[in-house]
Amino acid sequence: MSRVLIVEDEISLASVLRRGFEAEGLRVDVAHDGAEGLRLALSEEYDVIVLDVMLPGLDGHRVCRAVRAAGLWTPILMLTARDGEYDEAEGLDTGADDYLSKPFSYLVLQARLRALLRRGGAARPATVEVGDLVLEPGSRRCTRAGTEIPLTAREFDLLAVLARRPGVAVSKGALLEEVWDLPADSDPNVVEVHVSALRRKLDQPFPQRLLHTARGIGYRLVPAAGAGT
Repeated sequence: MSRVLIVEDEISLASVLRRGFEAEGLRVDVAHDGAEGLRLALSEEYDVIVLDVMLPGLDGHRVCRAVRAAGLWTPILMLTARDGEYDEAEGLDTGADDYLSKPFSYLVLQARLRALLRRGGAARPATVEVGDLVLEPGSRRCTRAGTEIPLTAREFDLLAVLARRPGVAVSKGALLEEVWDLPADSDPNVVEVHVSALRRKLDQPFPQRLLHTARGIGYRLVPAAGAGT
């Protein structure tokens, strides 16, 4: 029997969805805020997660990022009262598999849910590689050119966010949200301090620089020599 997690703060909607899914033979758990939804997503095994964006506490995008950062690839269908290409792109960029704007047709929701259940979760990648840099999320091990590099937990998390987007400039605000779970407009000094520490460990002992500053934006990992700013 497939198991579904609904994270939705509109109690009446969550109740309707629960009854509908259970009538189709699914096992259903419900959370009404982001923190509880994240707790369940990380502690239980689900075949699909239906996740609202506008949640009290942690919003759906932050929940989705945290689930993916934990290496869980359960299919996620995001629901939102927002509309437009930008919001859809933001939802998908956080790691969601599909996106549905409210109000929606329950028949469409059913069809998309069935599609995600058929697809299943992608296997967790054993390693993340950028050039000669290799990260192992399971063991939290980092090597470069075969040399092991000891990292603090926060340094590893910061590097992992950059490594999953090689060549892409990641803003300091995005790093604050994803690594420190802080608002994007928080003091960026904490990011700068940890980036400096990473540079000492990743770049100074090697002839090729990996960690580059994207001026006016943030940072990116670039495997090719001379790329970046």
